[in-house]
Amino acid sequence: MTSDLSLRTGRRDEGHRSRLRERFLKNGLDGFHDYEVIELLLTLGTPRKDCKTAAKAAMARFKTFRGVLEASSRELAEIKGIGPRNSIGLRLIKAVLDRYLEKRIVRGKPLNNSRELFDYLSGKLGGRATECFMAVFLDAKNRAIASKVLFEGTLTASAVYPREVVRSAIDHHAAALILAHNHPSGDPQPSGPDMAVTRRLVFACRVMDIVLHEHLIVGDQCYYSFADEGHIARFKRELDQAAQ
Repeated sequence: MTSDLSLRTGRRDEGHRSRLRERFLKNGLDGFHDYEVIELLLTLGTPRKDCKTAAKAAMARFKTFRGVLEASSRELAEIKGIGPRNSIGLRLIKAVLDRYLEKRIVRGKPLNNSRELFDYLSGKLGGRATECFMAVFLDAKNRAIASKVLFEGTLTASAVYPREVVRSAIDHHAAALILAHNHPSGDPQPSGPDMAVTRRLVFACRVMDIVLHEHLIVGDQCYYSFADEGHIARFKRELDQAAQ
């Protein structure tokens, strides 16, 4: 009796897996719930076993799809039904996504779209518990050369050093810069210090003949663009007026 029940359960699970895969092959992830995406990923490393319960448990613990992908291997392994093997699989998916976005950005087409920039930077900065300030170094055609986290911790006007930013740009032979930092609170609205830091950096870069195109604040699935809001252009006008 037990073996018959196990056989029927295994067939039901395999049928469910097949339907998930067929849905994905037909329409991609359109119509999938977040837990179903996690479930589909878990099936890749868990043969003939229900993964829906583990996927829902992971979503319940980490709250969001991004939270699951950004959880540590130890945290994922604590979820019943995931364990060490599938925790590595989920972490690998996140690392592959980050690598793909980085390769797409670095030495790719010129960067002139804040949304595409956010898609890349949210993988680097989103979900961090502390503030991190990073730079994307650009060549003369505004193609990304590299990116680097320059400062970590609470970002005040005294904590971000323009000379270090400029020095890093020179070391990377960059003609232009895009700057970004995250707000762990999830709210990307700039603070007074954010405005002050950006203004100082615009001025410092101009003196060294480096173009500062953007400062992006990464929040929870949203962002604030200093360029889109006109602040970068305003700071440059202020500098021009001061030089007259």
